[in-house]
Amino acid sequence: MTKNLEIATLGGGCFWCTEAIFQRVEGVESVVSGYAGDTEETANYQQVCSGMTKHAEVVQVAFDPEVITYEEVLEIFFATHDPTTPNRQGNDVGPQYRSVIFYHNEEQRQIAQKVKEGVAPQIWDAPIVTEISPLDEFFGGEAYHQNYYNNVGVRNPYCSFVITPKVNKFKKKFADKLKK
Repeated sequence: MTKNLEIATLGGGCFWCTEAIFQRVEGVESVVSGYAGDTEETANYQQVCSGMTKHAEVVQVAFDPEVITYEEVLEIFFATHDPTTPNRQGNDVGPQYRSVIFYHNEEQRQIAQKVKEGVAPQIWDAPIVTEISPLDEFFGGEAYHQNYYNNVGVRNPYCSFVITPKVNKFKKKFADKLKK
């Protein structure tokens, strides 16, 4: 039997961090790191990291809406990155690290706006700066960026000091949403 999966495209800073979180969510079938917000010609790590493109580092999350809803995906998104700092997540600075939801249809846009206005302010004291924009096109990232945290983990200091605490926070806060 084929599942009817939905897709969420989310930018919450470094795509390694966001990917690591959503790979652990029950109902998520796949997570692909990549870029959205600009052209194919500028969709590569070197150009995006320069901060001179309009791309954001994003993940595309394919999920089973019978297991986890889009609204629940967005609740996890808002709880696991800082949506109050424009163009920044921790030490990662630049427009490529902005908080952004690229919606795929009008229903997703409406849900994203509802969660941004209703749920996110319950988590964060400062104003929410998350951009909500239509997805024009998603460009998958380079192969070495895929499944990065699971493949590299503690061998990379960035993973140890930045991603591991985020994953641990997610596991504690969303224990009921963890893959079995």
